[in-house]
Amino acid sequence: MSSPRSKRVGIGARPPANSHAEAWIRQGDADALNKGDLYTARLTLDVTPALRARIKIAAFGQGVTVAELQRDLLEREFPDNRTENLP
Repeated sequence: MSSPRSKRVGIGARPPANSHAEAWIRQGDADALNKGDLYTARLTLDVTPALRARIKIAAFGQGVTVAELQRDLLEREFPDNRTENLP
């Protein structure tokens, strides 16, 4: 007597690889890799849920991520004025 679990089914041959698809997968998101190189410091701050919601709505309205919106805000408020800070 054979049990229902003893029956094996073959999977079949693997389909041929699409070289274009494989290259696209290996390429990944080049912009994300560059962002990782640029943004290596993390800044954490506590905000109220209401402020967080306003930030998310503003970012969505501008078609950017919250991180991009906040980076732009910080760059505007704290520009890199190296020559102004010299004695």
